[in-house]
Amino acid sequence: ADFVKVAHPDFAFREAAEEACRNIGTMVEKLNTDVELCQSLRRLLADETVMSSLDPETRRVAELFMFDFEISGIHLDEEKRKKAVDLNVRILDLCNEFLIGTHIPNKIDKHVLPEHIRYNFTAEGNYLQVAGLHADCPDDLVREAAYKIFLHSNSQQLARLEELLASRNSLAQLVGYDTFAHRALQGTMAKNPETVGQFLEKLSEQLSKRTQKDFEMMTKMKMKLNPHNSMLMPWDHPYYSGVLRAERYNIDPGLYCPFFSLGACMEGLNSLFSQLLGISLYAEQTKRGEVWSEDVRKLAVVHETEGLLGYIYCDFFQRPDKPHQDCHFTVRGGRLKENGEYQLPVVVLMLSLPNSARGAPTLLSPGMMENLFHEMGHAMHSMLGRTRYQHVTGTRCATDFAEVPSILMEYFANDYRVVNQFARHYKTGQPLPKNMVSRLCESKKVCAAADMQLQVFYAVLDQIYHGKHPLKKSTTEILKETQEKVYGLPYVHNTAWQLRFSHLVGYGAKYYSYLMSRAVASMVWKQCFAQNPFNRAMGERYRREMLAHGGAKEPMLMVQGMLQKSPSVEDFVEALVSDLDHDFETFIMDS
Repeated sequence: ADFVKVAHPDFAFREAAEEACRNIGTMVEKLNTDVELCQSLRRLLADETVMSSLDPETRRVAELFMFDFEISGIHLDEEKRKKAVDLNVRILDLCNEFLIGTHIPNKIDKHVLPEHIRYNFTAEGNYLQVAGLHADCPDDLVREAAYKIFLHSNSQQLARLEELLASRNSLAQLVGYDTFAHRALQGTMAKNPETVGQFLEKLSEQLSKRTQKDFEMMTKMKMKLNPHNSMLMPWDHPYYSGVLRAERYNIDPGLYCPFFSLGACMEGLNSLFSQLLGISLYAEQTKRGEVWSEDVRKLAVVHETEGLLGYIYCDFFQRPDKPHQDCHFTVRGGRLKENGEYQLPVVVLMLSLPNSARGAPTLLSPGMMENLFHEMGHAMHSMLGRTRYQHVTGTRCATDFAEVPSILMEYFANDYRVVNQFARHYKTGQPLPKNMVSRLCESKKVCAAADMQLQVFYAVLDQIYHGKHPLKKSTTEILKETQEKVYGLPYVHNTAWQLRFSHLVGYGAKYYSYLMSRAVASMVWKQCFAQNPFNRAMGERYRREMLAHGGAKEPMLMVQGMLQKSPSVEDFVEALVSDLDHDFETFIMDS
Protein backbone atom coordinates (compact mmCIF):
# COMPACT_ATOMS: atom_id res chain seq x y z
CA ALA A 1 0.00 0.00 0.00
CA ASP A 2 2.90 2.36 0.77
CA PHE A 3 4.19 1.81 -2.74
CA VAL A 4 0.85 1.84 -4.57
CA LYS A 5 -0.21 5.16 -2.97
CA VAL A 6 2.72 6.99 -4.60
CA ALA A 7 3.36 5.15 -7.85
CA HIS A 8 0.17 3.63 -9.28
CA PRO A 9 -0.90 5.36 -12.51
CA ASP A 10 -4.60 5.08 -11.58
CA PHE A 11 -5.82 7.71 -9.08
CA ALA A 12 -8.48 5.34 -7.66
CA PHE A 13 -5.77 2.82 -6.75
CA ARG A 14 -3.63 5.55 -5.16
CA GLU A 15 -6.58 6.77 -3.12
CA ALA A 16 -7.53 3.26 -1.97
CA ALA A 17 -3.90 2.58 -1.00
CA GLU A 18 -3.76 5.85 0.97
CA GLU A 19 -6.86 4.71 2.87
CA ALA A 20 -5.32 1.26 3.46
CA CYS A 21 -2.14 2.88 4.85
CA ARG A 22 -4.21 4.95 7.26
CA ASN A 23 -6.21 1.92 8.40
CA ILE A 24 -3.11 -0.21 8.88
CA GLY A 25 -1.41 2.64 10.75
CA THR A 26 -4.38 2.98 13.08
CA MET A 27 -4.52 -0.78 13.63
CA VAL A 28 -0.80 -0.96 14.46
CA GLU A 29 -1.25 1.92 16.93
CA LYS A 30 -4.13 -0.05 18.54
CA LEU A 31 -1.96 -3.17 18.80
CA ASN A 32 0.88 -1.09 20.27
CA THR A 33 -1.48 -0.01 23.05
CA ASP A 34 -3.01 -3.47 23.69
CA VAL A 35 -2.37 -3.97 27.41
CA GLU A 36 -2.93 -7.77 27.42
CA LEU A 37 -0.55 -8.28 24.54
CA CYS A 38 2.04 -6.12 26.27
CA GLN A 39 1.70 -7.90 29.64
CA SER A 40 2.13 -11.23 27.91
CA LEU A 41 5.37 -9.99 26.31
CA ARG A 42 6.54 -8.46 29.58
CA ARG A 43 6.08 -11.82 31.37
CA LEU A 44 8.17 -13.46 28.64
CA LEU A 45 10.95 -10.86 28.91
CA ALA A 46 11.00 -11.28 32.70
CA ASP A 47 11.26 -15.10 32.52
CA GLU A 48 15.02 -15.72 32.50
CA THR A 49 14.70 -19.42 31.73
CA VAL A 50 12.58 -18.82 28.65
CA MET A 51 14.71 -15.86 27.53
CA SER A 52 17.95 -17.83 27.73
CA SER A 53 16.41 -20.56 25.57
CA LEU A 54 15.60 -18.10 22.74
CA ASP A 55 17.99 -17.37 19.88
CA PRO A 56 19.50 -13.83 19.85
CA GLU A 57 17.26 -12.68 16.97
CA THR A 58 14.05 -13.70 18.76
CA ARG A 59 15.24 -11.93 21.90
CA ARG A 60 16.02 -8.77 19.93
CA VAL A 61 12.62 -8.81 18.17
CA ALA A 62 10.88 -9.26 21.54
CA GLU A 63 12.81 -6.25 22.87
CA LEU A 64 11.94 -4.21 19.76
CA PHE A 65 8.24 -5.01 20.22
CA MET A 66 8.52 -3.94 23.85
CA PHE A 67 10.16 -0.72 22.71
CA ASP A 68 7.20 -0.10 20.33
CA PHE A 69 4.79 -0.72 23.20
CA GLU A 70 6.59 1.71 25.50
CA ILE A 71 6.80 4.39 22.82
CA SER A 72 3.01 4.20 22.59
CA GLY A 73 2.72 4.79 26.33
CA ILE A 74 1.48 1.32 27.27
CA HIS A 75 3.08 1.52 30.73
CA LEU A 76 1.05 4.62 31.58
CA ASP A 77 -2.32 4.85 33.32
CA GLU A 78 -5.40 4.85 31.09
CA GLU A 79 -5.76 8.62 30.86
CA LYS A 80 -2.12 9.13 29.81
CA ARG A 81 -2.31 6.18 27.46
CA LYS A 82 -5.29 7.77 25.71
CA LYS A 83 -3.28 11.01 25.48
CA ALA A 84 -0.39 9.09 23.84
CA VAL A 85 -2.73 7.57 21.24
CA ASP A 86 -4.27 10.98 20.50
CA LEU A 87 -0.81 12.55 20.16
CA ASN A 88 0.30 9.79 17.76
CA VAL A 89 -2.78 10.35 15.59
CA ARG A 90 -2.28 14.14 15.64
CA ILE A 91 1.40 13.76 14.73
CA LEU A 92 0.48 11.57 11.73
CA ASP A 93 -1.95 14.22 10.47
CA LEU A 94 0.52 17.07 11.04
CA CYS A 95 3.23 15.14 9.18
CA ASN A 96 0.96 14.72 6.16
CA GLU A 97 -0.12 18.38 6.19
CA PHE A 98 3.46 19.63 6.64
CA LEU A 99 4.70 17.39 3.83
CA ILE A 100 2.07 18.76 1.42
CA GLY A 101 3.01 22.29 2.50
CA THR A 102 6.69 21.75 1.68
CA HIS A 103 5.84 21.32 -2.02
CA ILE A 104 3.16 23.99 -2.54
CA PRO A 105 4.37 26.75 -4.92
CA ASN A 106 4.34 30.41 -3.82
CA LYS A 107 2.57 33.07 -5.88
CA ILE A 108 3.70 36.62 -6.48
CA ASP A 109 2.31 39.61 -8.38
CA LYS A 110 4.20 39.48 -11.70
CA HIS A 111 4.84 43.25 -11.66
CA VAL A 112 7.14 42.81 -8.67
CA LEU A 113 9.70 41.03 -10.89
CA PRO A 114 11.67 42.65 -13.73
CA GLU A 115 10.11 41.83 -17.07
CA HIS A 116 13.17 40.08 -18.55
CA ILE A 117 13.11 37.25 -15.95
CA ARG A 118 9.35 36.60 -15.71
CA TYR A 119 9.40 33.91 -18.40
CA ASN A 120 11.33 31.61 -16.00
CA PHE A 121 8.20 31.18 -13.89
CA THR A 122 4.72 29.85 -14.66
CA ALA A 123 2.22 32.66 -15.27
CA GLU A 124 -1.28 32.56 -13.77
CA GLY A 125 -3.20 35.71 -14.69
CA ASN A 126 -1.42 38.58 -12.96
CA TYR A 127 0.57 36.19 -10.80
CA LEU A 128 3.71 34.12 -11.25
CA GLN A 129 4.09 30.73 -9.61
CA VAL A 130 7.43 29.85 -8.06
CA ALA A 131 7.60 26.11 -7.49
CA GLY A 132 11.28 25.60 -6.67
CA LEU A 133 14.70 27.19 -6.22
CA HIS A 134 15.81 27.21 -9.90
CA ALA A 135 19.24 26.33 -8.48
CA ASP A 136 20.79 25.56 -11.90
CA CYS A 137 19.69 28.77 -13.63
CA PRO A 138 22.72 30.80 -14.86
CA ASP A 139 20.94 34.11 -14.16
CA ASP A 140 21.82 35.23 -10.60
CA LEU A 141 18.69 37.37 -10.42
CA VAL A 142 16.38 34.42 -11.25
CA ARG A 143 17.98 32.31 -8.52
CA GLU A 144 17.75 35.16 -6.03
CA ALA A 145 14.08 35.80 -6.84
CA ALA A 146 13.24 32.08 -6.67
CA TYR A 147 15.05 31.73 -3.33
CA LYS A 148 13.33 34.72 -1.71
CA ILE A 149 9.87 33.89 -3.05
CA PHE A 150 9.85 30.07 -2.73
CA LEU A 151 11.31 30.25 0.79
CA HIS A 152 9.15 33.16 1.93
CA SER A 153 7.66 32.43 5.35
CA ASN A 154 4.10 31.10 5.54
CA SER A 155 2.20 31.44 8.82
CA GLN A 156 0.10 28.27 8.37
CA GLN A 157 3.08 26.08 7.54
CA LEU A 158 4.99 27.67 10.44
CA ALA A 159 2.16 26.84 12.84
CA ARG A 160 2.11 23.21 11.57
CA LEU A 161 5.85 22.84 12.10
CA GLU A 162 5.72 24.34 15.58
CA GLU A 163 2.81 22.10 16.59
CA LEU A 164 4.53 19.03 15.08
CA LEU A 165 7.78 19.65 17.03
CA ALA A 166 5.87 20.41 20.26
CA SER A 167 3.65 17.30 19.87
CA ARG A 168 6.64 15.05 19.22
CA ASN A 169 8.30 16.45 22.32
CA SER A 170 5.15 15.99 24.46
CA LEU A 171 4.80 12.39 23.32
CA ALA A 172 8.48 11.62 24.02
CA GLN A 173 8.25 13.13 27.52
CA LEU A 174 4.93 11.43 28.21
CA VAL A 175 6.50 8.01 27.55
CA GLY A 176 9.63 8.75 29.59
CA TYR A 177 12.27 10.35 27.34
CA ASP A 178 13.99 13.70 27.86
CA THR A 179 13.46 14.78 24.24
CA PHE A 180 12.10 13.41 20.96
CA ALA A 181 15.70 12.95 19.77
CA HIS A 182 16.43 10.60 22.73
CA ARG A 183 13.41 8.54 21.74
CA ALA A 184 14.16 8.51 18.01
CA LEU A 185 17.81 7.48 18.43
CA GLN A 186 17.17 4.43 20.60
CA GLY A 187 18.51 1.35 18.78
CA THR A 188 20.53 3.31 16.20
CA MET A 189 24.30 3.22 15.60
CA ALA A 190 24.66 6.60 17.31
CA LYS A 191 22.42 5.50 20.24
CA ASN A 192 21.84 9.04 21.64
CA PRO A 193 21.77 12.77 20.72
CA GLU A 194 25.04 13.38 22.60
CA THR A 195 26.96 11.13 20.19
CA VAL A 196 25.25 12.72 17.18
CA GLY A 197 26.17 16.19 18.50
CA GLN A 198 29.79 15.15 18.97
CA PHE A 199 29.94 13.62 15.48
CA LEU A 200 28.50 16.75 13.80
CA GLU A 201 30.66 19.13 15.83
CA LYS A 202 33.91 17.27 15.10
CA LEU A 203 33.00 16.92 11.44
CA SER A 204 32.24 20.63 11.21
CA GLU A 205 35.63 21.48 12.78
CA GLN A 206 37.46 19.27 10.30
CA LEU A 207 35.56 20.73 7.34
CA SER A 208 35.75 24.40 8.23
CA LYS A 209 39.05 25.33 6.49
CA ARG A 210 38.16 23.35 3.38
CA THR A 211 34.67 24.87 3.28
CA GLN A 212 36.18 28.38 3.49
CA LYS A 213 38.42 27.53 0.54
CA ASP A 214 35.42 26.27 -1.43
CA PHE A 215 33.47 29.46 -0.69
CA GLU A 216 36.48 31.55 -1.77
CA MET A 217 36.64 29.67 -5.10
CA MET A 218 32.91 30.20 -5.65
CA THR A 219 33.23 33.92 -4.78
CA LYS A 220 36.06 34.34 -7.33
CA MET A 221 33.97 32.64 -9.96
CA LYS A 222 30.97 34.86 -9.13
CA MET A 223 33.20 37.96 -9.36
CA LYS A 224 34.34 36.86 -12.78
CA LEU A 225 30.79 36.27 -14.05
CA ASN A 226 28.96 38.99 -12.13
CA PRO A 227 31.45 41.73 -11.08
CA HIS A 228 28.67 44.13 -9.92
CA ASN A 229 27.36 41.83 -7.25
CA SER A 230 29.95 39.36 -6.11
CA MET A 231 28.94 38.58 -2.51
CA LEU A 232 28.32 34.83 -2.21
CA MET A 233 24.73 34.06 -1.17
CA PRO A 234 22.91 30.79 -0.35
CA TRP A 235 21.30 30.68 -3.83
CA ASP A 236 24.81 30.71 -5.38
CA HIS A 237 26.30 27.61 -3.78
CA PRO A 238 24.72 24.87 -5.95
CA TYR A 239 25.12 26.88 -9.16
CA TYR A 240 28.73 28.05 -8.81
CA SER A 241 29.99 24.71 -7.49
CA GLY A 242 28.54 23.23 -10.71
CA VAL A 243 30.25 25.91 -12.83
CA LEU A 244 33.60 25.21 -11.13
CA ARG A 245 33.22 21.48 -11.69
CA ALA A 246 32.43 21.98 -15.35
CA GLU A 247 35.26 24.48 -15.89
CA ARG A 248 37.89 22.40 -14.16
CA TYR A 249 37.00 18.96 -15.44
CA ASN A 250 34.74 19.51 -18.49
CA ILE A 251 32.21 16.95 -17.35
CA ASP A 252 29.59 17.17 -20.03
CA PRO A 253 27.02 14.42 -19.27
CA GLY A 254 26.42 14.16 -23.03
CA LEU A 255 29.95 12.76 -23.43
CA TYR A 256 29.26 10.02 -20.88
CA CYS A 257 25.66 8.98 -21.66
CA PRO A 258 26.47 6.93 -24.80
CA PHE A 259 28.64 4.63 -22.64
CA PHE A 260 25.92 4.09 -20.02
CA SER A 261 23.00 2.45 -21.78
CA LEU A 262 20.56 0.94 -19.28
CA GLY A 263 21.29 -2.55 -20.67
CA ALA A 264 25.05 -2.10 -20.17
CA CYS A 265 24.55 -0.82 -16.59
CA MET A 266 22.31 -3.79 -15.69
CA GLU A 267 24.94 -6.12 -17.18
CA GLY A 268 27.55 -4.36 -15.02
CA LEU A 269 25.49 -4.93 -11.87
CA ASN A 270 24.89 -8.55 -12.83
CA SER A 271 28.61 -9.12 -13.38
CA LEU A 272 29.58 -7.39 -10.11
CA PHE A 273 27.06 -9.37 -8.02
CA SER A 274 28.09 -12.58 -9.72
CA GLN A 275 31.79 -12.06 -8.86
CA LEU A 276 31.24 -10.72 -5.34
CA LEU A 277 28.31 -12.82 -4.15
CA GLY A 278 27.65 -15.61 -6.67
CA ILE A 279 24.31 -14.00 -7.63
CA SER A 280 22.70 -13.47 -11.05
CA LEU A 281 19.71 -11.37 -12.16
CA TYR A 282 17.29 -12.99 -14.65
CA ALA A 283 14.41 -11.20 -16.43
CA GLU A 284 11.11 -13.04 -15.92
CA GLN A 285 7.82 -12.85 -17.79
CA THR A 286 5.05 -11.25 -15.74
CA LYS A 287 1.49 -12.61 -15.63
CA ARG A 288 -1.48 -10.55 -16.76
CA GLY A 289 -2.40 -7.96 -14.15
CA GLU A 290 0.79 -8.55 -12.16
CA VAL A 291 2.34 -5.15 -12.90
CA TRP A 292 0.89 -1.62 -12.72
CA SER A 293 2.55 -0.34 -15.92
CA GLU A 294 3.67 -2.25 -19.01
CA ASP A 295 7.25 -0.94 -18.84
CA VAL A 296 7.86 -2.55 -15.41
CA ARG A 297 10.38 -5.41 -15.55
CA LYS A 298 10.57 -8.33 -13.10
CA LEU A 299 13.96 -9.72 -12.12
CA ALA A 300 14.54 -13.03 -10.36
CA VAL A 301 17.58 -12.95 -8.06
CA VAL A 302 19.27 -16.36 -8.19
CA HIS A 303 22.26 -17.67 -6.20
CA GLU A 304 24.62 -20.18 -7.86
CA THR A 305 24.03 -22.85 -5.18
CA GLU A 306 21.10 -21.63 -3.05
CA GLY A 307 18.72 -20.98 -5.96
CA LEU A 308 16.01 -18.30 -6.01
CA LEU A 309 16.47 -15.59 -3.34
CA GLY A 310 13.66 -13.16 -4.23
CA TYR A 311 12.21 -10.80 -6.83
CA ILE A 312 12.90 -7.20 -7.84
CA TYR A 313 10.33 -5.25 -9.85
CA CYS A 314 12.08 -2.46 -11.79
CA ASP A 315 9.83 0.56 -12.31
CA PHE A 316 12.49 2.68 -14.00
CA PHE A 317 10.79 5.10 -16.41
CA GLN A 318 9.07 8.47 -16.08
CA ARG A 319 5.31 8.64 -16.58
CA PRO A 320 2.64 11.23 -15.78
CA ASP A 321 1.77 11.44 -12.04
CA LYS A 322 4.78 9.34 -11.06
CA PRO A 323 6.89 11.14 -8.43
CA HIS A 324 10.41 12.14 -9.53
CA GLN A 325 12.15 10.26 -6.77
CA ASP A 326 14.40 7.25 -6.71
CA CYS A 327 13.43 4.81 -4.01
CA HIS A 328 13.19 1.24 -2.84
CA PHE A 329 9.98 -0.28 -1.47
CA THR A 330 9.58 -3.57 0.38
CA VAL A 331 6.45 -5.24 -0.99
CA ARG A 332 6.95 -8.49 0.93
CA GLY A 333 9.57 -9.08 3.59
CA GLY A 334 11.54 -12.28 3.98
CA ARG A 335 10.72 -14.50 7.00
CA LEU A 336 10.85 -18.10 8.14
CA LYS A 337 7.39 -19.66 7.76
CA GLU A 338 5.84 -22.13 10.20
CA ASN A 339 6.43 -25.02 7.76
CA GLY A 340 10.18 -24.32 7.72
CA GLU A 341 10.19 -22.77 4.23
CA TYR A 342 11.58 -19.28 3.73
CA GLN A 343 9.17 -16.63 2.44
CA LEU A 344 11.07 -14.90 -0.35
CA PRO A 345 11.38 -11.09 -0.32
CA VAL A 346 9.78 -8.98 -3.06
CA VAL A 347 10.81 -5.35 -3.62
CA VAL A 348 10.21 -2.53 -6.09
CA LEU A 349 12.97 -0.22 -7.31
CA MET A 350 11.61 3.05 -8.59
CA LEU A 351 13.69 5.45 -10.73
CA SER A 352 12.77 8.34 -13.05
CA LEU A 353 14.74 7.53 -16.19
CA PRO A 354 13.83 9.31 -19.43
CA ASN A 355 11.98 7.20 -21.99
CA SER A 356 14.32 6.39 -24.84
CA ALA A 357 13.86 7.61 -28.38
CA ARG A 358 12.49 5.00 -30.75
CA GLY A 359 15.17 2.53 -31.76
CA ALA A 360 17.80 3.93 -29.38
CA PRO A 361 18.56 2.42 -25.96
CA THR A 362 17.88 4.35 -22.74
CA LEU A 363 21.07 6.30 -21.97
CA LEU A 364 21.93 7.22 -18.37
CA SER A 365 23.88 10.25 -17.20
CA PRO A 366 26.70 9.48 -14.71
CA GLY A 367 24.37 10.64 -11.91
CA MET A 368 21.58 8.30 -13.03
CA MET A 369 24.03 5.41 -13.26
CA GLU A 370 25.21 6.09 -9.71
CA ASN A 371 21.58 6.27 -8.50
CA LEU A 372 20.84 2.92 -10.13
CA PHE A 373 23.77 1.36 -8.25
CA HIS A 374 22.62 3.07 -5.02
CA GLU A 375 19.06 1.73 -5.24
CA MET A 376 20.36 -1.71 -6.20
CA GLY A 377 22.33 -1.65 -2.92
CA HIS A 378 19.02 -1.36 -1.04
CA ALA A 379 17.53 -4.16 -3.15
CA MET A 380 20.44 -6.52 -2.35
CA HIS A 381 20.06 -5.71 1.36
CA SER A 382 16.44 -6.91 1.02
CA MET A 383 17.28 -9.94 -1.13
CA LEU A 384 20.10 -11.23 1.08
CA GLY A 385 18.49 -10.63 4.46
CA ARG A 386 17.73 -14.02 5.99
CA THR A 387 15.98 -13.01 9.17
CA ARG A 388 13.53 -15.22 11.00
CA TYR A 389 11.01 -12.38 11.41
CA GLN A 390 9.52 -9.94 8.95
CA HIS A 391 9.71 -7.17 11.58
CA VAL A 392 13.48 -6.89 11.01
CA THR A 393 13.82 -8.01 7.40
CA GLY A 394 16.27 -6.38 4.93
CA THR A 395 16.19 -2.60 5.09
CA ARG A 396 13.99 -2.58 8.24
CA CYS A 397 16.92 -1.66 10.40
CA ALA A 398 18.28 1.42 12.19
CA THR A 399 17.98 4.52 9.96
CA ASP A 400 21.68 5.40 10.31
CA PHE A 401 22.66 1.90 9.11
CA ALA A 402 20.04 1.55 6.35
CA GLU A 403 21.97 3.67 3.82
CA VAL A 404 25.29 1.81 4.26
CA PRO A 405 24.67 -0.89 1.60
CA SER A 406 23.35 1.66 -0.92
CA ILE A 407 26.15 4.21 -0.43
CA LEU A 408 28.74 1.42 -0.59
CA MET A 409 27.43 0.65 -4.09
CA GLU A 410 28.28 4.24 -5.11
CA TYR A 411 31.93 3.49 -4.37
CA PHE A 412 31.75 0.53 -6.76
CA ALA A 413 30.04 2.75 -9.38
CA ASN A 414 32.94 5.22 -9.16
CA ASP A 415 35.74 2.65 -9.50
CA TYR A 416 37.33 2.31 -12.93
CA ARG A 417 37.87 -1.45 -12.56
CA VAL A 418 34.12 -1.91 -12.09
CA VAL A 419 33.00 0.64 -14.70
CA ASN A 420 35.44 -0.78 -17.24
CA GLN A 421 33.58 -4.09 -17.13
CA PHE A 422 30.38 -2.66 -18.58
CA ALA A 423 30.70 0.93 -19.93
CA ARG A 424 30.68 0.53 -23.71
CA HIS A 425 29.63 3.03 -26.37
CA TYR A 426 26.23 1.81 -27.56
CA LYS A 427 27.12 2.43 -31.22
CA THR A 428 30.81 1.54 -31.48
CA GLY A 429 31.29 -0.81 -28.52
CA GLN A 430 34.38 1.16 -27.49
CA PRO A 431 35.10 1.17 -23.70
CA LEU A 432 34.87 4.38 -21.64
CA PRO A 433 38.43 5.81 -21.45
CA LYS A 434 40.06 5.60 -18.02
CA ASN A 435 40.83 9.33 -17.82
CA MET A 436 37.13 10.12 -18.32
CA VAL A 437 36.25 8.02 -15.27
CA SER A 438 39.06 9.61 -13.23
CA ARG A 439 37.95 13.10 -14.24
CA LEU A 440 34.37 12.30 -13.28
CA CYS A 441 35.45 11.06 -9.83
CA GLU A 442 37.72 14.03 -9.23
CA SER A 443 35.05 16.50 -10.36
CA LYS A 444 32.82 15.24 -7.54
CA LYS A 445 35.42 16.44 -5.03
CA VAL A 446 35.20 20.03 -6.27
CA CYS A 447 33.38 22.01 -3.53
CA ALA A 448 32.56 18.71 -1.80
CA ALA A 449 33.54 20.17 1.60
CA ALA A 450 31.00 22.99 1.24
CA ASP A 451 28.36 20.48 0.10
CA MET A 452 29.05 18.32 3.16
CA GLN A 453 29.03 21.38 5.43
CA LEU A 454 25.54 22.17 4.14
CA GLN A 455 24.44 18.63 5.13
CA VAL A 456 25.99 19.14 8.58
CA PHE A 457 23.98 22.37 8.93
CA TYR A 458 20.71 20.57 8.07
CA ALA A 459 21.56 17.77 10.53
CA VAL A 460 22.40 20.21 13.35
CA LEU A 461 19.16 22.12 12.72
CA ASP A 462 17.19 18.86 12.90
CA GLN A 463 18.88 17.97 16.23
CA ILE A 464 18.07 21.38 17.76
CA TYR A 465 14.44 21.24 16.62
CA HIS A 466 14.04 17.81 18.23
CA GLY A 467 16.12 18.61 21.31
CA LYS A 468 15.15 20.40 24.50
CA HIS A 469 11.68 22.08 24.50
CA PRO A 470 10.28 24.64 24.76
CA LEU A 471 12.70 25.89 22.09
CA LYS A 472 14.63 28.96 23.22
CA LYS A 473 13.66 30.90 20.07
CA SER A 474 11.34 30.61 17.07
CA THR A 475 12.24 27.96 14.45
CA THR A 476 13.21 30.80 12.06
CA GLU A 477 15.53 32.48 14.58
CA ILE A 478 17.13 29.08 15.26
CA LEU A 479 17.57 28.63 11.49
CA LYS A 480 19.25 32.05 11.15
CA GLU A 481 21.61 31.43 14.08
CA THR A 482 22.53 27.88 13.00
CA GLN A 483 22.98 28.84 9.35
CA GLU A 484 25.44 31.61 10.20
CA LYS A 485 27.31 29.56 12.78
CA VAL A 486 27.45 26.14 11.08
CA TYR A 487 27.06 26.82 7.36
CA GLY A 488 28.68 30.20 6.93
CA LEU A 489 26.59 31.82 4.19
CA PRO A 490 24.31 34.65 5.39
CA TYR A 491 20.68 34.11 6.36
CA VAL A 492 18.30 35.96 4.00
CA HIS A 493 15.73 38.20 5.71
CA ASN A 494 12.08 36.99 5.57
CA THR A 495 12.95 33.47 4.39
CA ALA A 496 12.14 30.28 6.26
CA TRP A 497 13.96 27.35 4.62
CA GLN A 498 12.82 25.01 7.42
CA LEU A 499 9.24 25.15 6.06
CA ARG A 500 10.52 23.31 2.93
CA PHE A 501 12.58 20.80 4.96
CA SER A 502 10.47 17.74 4.07
CA HIS A 503 12.96 15.34 5.71
CA LEU A 504 11.74 16.56 9.12
CA VAL A 505 8.81 14.19 8.55
CA GLY A 506 10.50 10.88 7.74
CA TYR A 507 13.87 11.64 9.33
CA GLY A 508 12.92 13.61 12.45
CA ALA A 509 16.05 13.76 14.69
CA LYS A 510 17.78 11.40 12.22
CA TYR A 511 18.89 13.60 9.33
CA TYR A 512 22.53 12.95 10.41
CA SER A 513 22.00 9.30 9.34
CA TYR A 514 23.07 9.89 5.77
CA LEU A 515 26.45 11.28 6.87
CA MET A 516 27.04 8.47 9.37
CA SER A 517 26.04 5.79 6.84
CA ARG A 518 28.47 7.36 4.35
CA ALA A 519 31.25 7.24 6.92
CA VAL A 520 30.67 3.51 7.52
CA ALA A 521 30.39 2.77 3.79
CA SER A 522 33.66 4.63 3.22
CA MET A 523 35.44 2.57 5.90
CA VAL A 524 34.06 -0.70 4.50
CA TRP A 525 35.13 0.27 0.97
CA LYS A 526 38.67 1.30 1.95
CA GLN A 527 39.29 -1.66 4.21
CA CYS A 528 37.56 -4.45 2.30
CA PHE A 529 37.08 -3.60 -1.38
CA ALA A 530 39.42 -0.77 -2.49
CA GLN A 531 42.28 -3.19 -3.17
CA ASN A 532 40.09 -5.54 -5.18
CA PRO A 533 36.44 -4.64 -5.80
CA PHE A 534 35.70 -8.22 -6.95
CA ASN A 535 37.08 -9.98 -3.87
CA ARG A 536 34.71 -12.92 -3.34
CA ALA A 537 35.89 -13.64 0.21
CA MET A 538 35.13 -10.03 1.18
CA GLY A 539 31.79 -10.22 -0.64
CA GLU A 540 30.88 -13.28 1.43
CA ARG A 541 32.01 -11.58 4.64
CA TYR A 542 29.91 -8.55 3.72
CA ARG A 543 26.88 -10.77 3.16
CA ARG A 544 27.46 -12.74 6.37
CA GLU A 545 28.27 -9.81 8.70
CA MET A 546 26.11 -7.01 7.31
CA LEU A 547 23.48 -7.91 4.74
CA ALA A 548 22.09 -11.11 6.25
CA HIS A 549 20.84 -9.63 9.52
CA GLY A 550 18.51 -6.80 8.44
CA GLY A 551 17.61 -5.17 11.74
CA ALA A 552 17.91 -8.38 13.77
CA LYS A 553 21.35 -7.48 15.10
CA GLU A 554 22.57 -4.28 16.72
CA PRO A 555 23.96 -2.08 13.93
CA MET A 556 27.26 -1.39 15.67
CA LEU A 557 27.84 -5.15 16.09
CA MET A 558 27.41 -5.60 12.33
CA VAL A 559 29.92 -2.81 11.65
CA GLN A 560 32.37 -4.39 14.13
CA GLY A 561 31.93 -7.79 12.46
CA MET A 562 32.75 -6.31 9.06
CA LEU A 563 35.63 -4.00 10.04
CA GLN A 564 36.88 -6.28 12.85
CA LYS A 565 37.12 -3.27 15.14
CA SER A 566 34.78 -0.86 16.85
CA PRO A 567 34.98 2.56 15.13
CA SER A 568 34.95 5.77 17.18
CA VAL A 569 33.32 9.11 16.32
CA GLU A 570 36.81 10.29 15.26
CA ASP A 571 37.08 7.32 12.86
CA PHE A 572 33.75 8.30 11.26
CA VAL A 573 34.89 11.89 10.79
CA GLU A 574 38.30 10.85 9.43
CA ALA A 575 36.62 8.54 6.87
CA LEU A 576 34.39 11.33 5.55
CA VAL A 577 37.13 13.95 5.41
CA SER A 578 39.71 11.71 3.74
CA ASP A 579 37.21 11.10 0.90
CA LEU A 580 37.53 14.79 0.01
CA ASP A 581 41.24 14.55 -0.81
CA HIS A 582 42.08 14.70 -4.49
CA ASP A 583 43.72 11.70 -6.08
CA PHE A 584 47.27 12.83 -6.92
CA GLU A 585 47.68 10.51 -9.89
CA THR A 586 44.58 11.94 -11.64
CA PHE A 587 45.66 15.44 -10.79
CA ILE A 588 49.01 14.93 -12.57
CA MET A 589 47.35 13.16 -15.50
CA ASP A 590 44.94 16.07 -16.00
CA SER A 591 47.54 18.77 -15.52
